[in-house]
Parts: sequence; structure tokens; C-alpha cells
Amino acid sequence: MPTTAPAFSDATASDSALRRFLFGLPGVDAVGLEARAAALGTRSIKTTAKAYAIDLAISMIDLTTLEGADTPGKVRALAAKAVNPDPTDRTTPRTAAVCVYPDMAATAAAALAGSGVKVASVATAFPAGRAALDVKLADVREAVAAGADEIDMVIDRGAFLSGRFLKVYEEIVAVKAECGSARLKVIFETGELSTYDNIRRASWIGMLAGADFIKTSTGKVGTNATPANTLLMLEAVRDFRAATGVQIGVKPAGGIRTTKDAVKFLVLVNETAGEDWLDPHWFRFGASSLLNDLLMQRQKLSTGRYSGPDYVTVD
Repeated sequence: MPTTAPAFSDATASDSALRRFLFGLPGVDAVGLEARAAALGTRSIKTTAKAYAIDLAISMIDLTTLEGADTPGKVRALAAKAVNPDPTDRTTPRTAAVCVYPDMAATAAAALAGSGVKVASVATAFPAGRAALDVKLADVREAVAAGADEIDMVIDRGAFLSGRFLKVYEEIVAVKAECGSARLKVIFETGELSTYDNIRRASWIGMLAGADFIKTSTGKVGTNATPANTLLMLEAVRDFRAATGVQIGVKPAGGIRTTKDAVKFLVLVNETAGEDWLDPHWFRFGASSLLNDLLMQRQKLSTGRYSGPDYVTVD
């Protein structure tokens, strides 16, 4: 079982206890949440601060390919890009990780060996999560054995939405136990949880169960990461650390495509959770196309002109 602070030691003792705890959390003021997220998104970041933000964002990317048509060659090419995003400028930071399906984890691990770039692998019947627990745990074991440093799991949204909160909690605990030294990112699929109150409750379930990161989305549904749902999750990890002393990371994923988007999210991090989360160990972007825009904006700052569309690789 995960270690939690005494204040929460009884919250997961039974389904009824967990339900009481979750429904005792403050309700989310949706209007206020969205207004604050929008206001923070208007902050202007320029010159040296923008250059710093671009490099920080690059270093926080989980460069991702999660397609049925993925091949070893594509994964190796993505790994090469993660290690050396801009071959014309070796000062460009490496990305945080490359994220792949479990059957591609060994290929990614071999390509990234010694680079410092992590191998992340989705598991637990990603993206729908519709499988028996033993199948999900086997999925995790396969990825870890193949060299994954990080596991991105999906929660059972059907169980959550039908009020079986302890089942969701216990499944996360079981997956965490299979991770060994690999860090666990717990994906809520916020677009399917319907309400901000549900996102807050899912965040607390994940944190209580031992998640190392809480993550918005799979990137496979219509609504993925938004400033508002990410702000809500940042508030949750901030409050959890204040109560327990345990720091949890946050990963917005899906729909973050431009440098402007990324900078808005970094402002959210700084103004909500604080500077301690402005580090790839505690904040990630789940993205594929974002890196290309960051590289083009980075070149614009250094040369004064925008590069052509052939400046970056097509992933």
C-alpha cells in the first residue's frame, strides 16, 4: 500500500470511507477556475524569459508516438530527435522522454541508452483501459522488463463514473507495485470525466494511491488537456504536498501544439504550484507536434528569422 499522511490514513479503508473523503473535498467553482486560467494565459513573456521558457518546455516534452502503424524505424528516428532535437544547434536541450507502446519499449531503450532521455510506455490496455486487471498488470510487467523508466496508465473510467472509487484506487496501487523503480503516471482522460469535481476527485484518488504523476489525457479523445483542467490538477498537487509533504508531478497531454500554448501552461505551473514544479522531473508535456514549433521559435529568437517548413523533421 502507498504511504500517505496520517490525515488520510483512513480515507482508503473502505469504499464508503473513500467516498466520504472524495465528496468532502471542496466543490470546484467552474466559472472562477476558467476565469483564472484565462487570465493567466494573457501574461506576456518576451525576450530572455521567452528563450528560457522555450528551452524549459523542450526539456519537459514526452515525445510521443502511439499509432498502430508505429515501426522500429519510426521509434529509432523519434529517439534520435529526442536526444538531438536540432542538429544545427547542439545547445538545444534534450526532451524528457520518448513515449511508446510496450512492444516498442525495448527498441526505444536501445536507441536511448546512455542519453539521459527516459523511456515512457503506456500500459493497462491504453487508451480505453478495457481489460481484466491481470492483463493490465502483465502489460506493465512487459513494458518495465523491456526497459521502460516510466509507465503511463489509464484509470478505469467506467468504474470511476459508476462510483466504484475504491476499485480505481486499488487498481492504481496494484499497477504501482508492478512498476518497481519505474515512475507511474496516472491518466484520467479528463474529457470523459464530465465535470471539474470529478477531475478533482480523480486527482486525489491517484495521489493517494501512489501516483508519481497525474496526467490529463490519452490524446485519443476530443477534449484533452486544457488550461482549466490542468490548473485544477496543479491545485491538487499543491494542496497534496502541503498536507503530506509528498510532491506529485503533472502532465497535460493532447492538444498542446504551439510555443504560445506551452508558455501559457508554464505560467500556470509557476503561478499555481510554484517554481518547484518548473522542472522535467515534476512537469511534462505529452506531445508530438509541439517540439517542432518550439524549435522554429527557438531559431527565430537566435537568428531573427523564421525557418522554412523543412527545418524540422516530420514525425
